[in-house]
Amino acid sequence: MKNFLASAVAATVAASFATGALATEWNVSLWGKRRAFTEHVEKLAELVDQKTNGEFKINISYGGLSKNKENLDGISIGAFEMAQFCAGYHRDKNPTITVLELPFLGVNTLEEEVAVSQAVYAHPAVQKDLARWNAKLLMPSPMPQYNIVGRGEPVKTLDDFKGMRVRATGGIGKAFEAVGAVPTSVTATEAYNAMESGVVDTVAFAPHAHLAFRTIDIADWWTENLNPGTVNCPVVVNIDAYEALTDEERAALDSSIDEALQHYVDNYKQLLVKWDDVLKEKGVQRVRLDDAVIAEFRARAADPIREQWIKDMSAQGIPAQDLYGLVQDTLKKARGQ
Repeated sequence: MKNFLASAVAATVAASFATGALATEWNVSLWGKRRAFTEHVEKLAELVDQKTNGEFKINISYGGLSKNKENLDGISIGAFEMAQFCAGYHRDKNPTITVLELPFLGVNTLEEEVAVSQAVYAHPAVQKDLARWNAKLLMPSPMPQYNIVGRGEPVKTLDDFKGMRVRATGGIGKAFEAVGAVPTSVTATEAYNAMESGVVDTVAFAPHAHLAFRTIDIADWWTENLNPGTVNCPVVVNIDAYEALTDEERAALDSSIDEALQHYVDNYKQLLVKWDDVLKEKGVQRVRLDDAVIAEFRARAADPIREQWIKDMSAQGIPAQDLYGLVQDTLKKARGQ
């Protein structure tokens, strides 16, 4: 009887180890802390775990695996299986998706941002571009238009931007440069200290980031209608890791994307509703620039930067005009035009 029990225990332990060995675990590299910007990844992990009964787990790390500007490099060498990054962090590494960071692109809602991002991600030239880093584009991180917070006297005219040091990346940085500002690409996690110490005068973020990285805590004012554009921050997976999944695991992952994105959008809309209360609570002045100022900003930044982008990308063999046209066509389709 004793030998039988011993054998049964051994068999159970062996089965347990075997089951553990069969389970798939992915590590995902994010940064900062859990916030509206990462809710789709959190939801994706939850859904995948549920659909596979815990046999496929996505372990989320906030800064413990890599620096945010090095996430694409980490994906390329398989240091982790999934990561989020922003195109403006390294434009030379992902030139095709920088079309989504052009200023004054005309995207008005989070749903439109999802639509144009997914359309661009599906383009063969874009997939080929990211495949150089062994990266498969999984889903976007849709964000509303950026606006800036600052200290001291608020901006009122375009002349007020001359010489202003603004934390802004990608096409937004180019837009500010076009009106005489000095863009700097300090990372999101460095923005508070940069603003507090005077390294930058202003910081351009979407609302969730002003909250998450506390720039709103030291701001005197916020531009509510500048809306120069937004950044594009995809979630990517390592191609080898994706292809190594079983059919069931891959189906669980792929079928969870739409629900994860809808959760993200719904959650972000709740944050935007609370934004007014945050401004009141912290005594931050809302600055609304005149329509004429916005129009002049657009004239200086939108057309010239877009045309230069198309010229530069085309010279690299990238179908730039096609990609820009795809964005505009997708917007029309999303609006039922």
